[in-house]
Amino acid sequence: MLELTPEQEVQRSYNAAMDSVTLLNAGKPEKMDDAEWADTVARNKEHLKIMLAKDFWTNENLKPLEDASK
Repeated sequence: MLELTPEQEVQRSYNAAMDSVTLLNAGKPEKMDDAEWADTVARNKEHLKIMLAKDFWTNENLKPLEDASK
């Protein structure tokens, strides 16, 4: 297994958080039912809140995470 540097780990975390932002900003997929979408939204917003609480951020733009977590 490849060992990541601390910078790579932060970037990986940021990318994962941005995946949640992208998903939330895209809106409910046409074929997803409302209950499943509500669950998806809740899980991804919780993920963003957890990520925003991390203390390893340096110069990453956290505004998209903050906006999508509301």
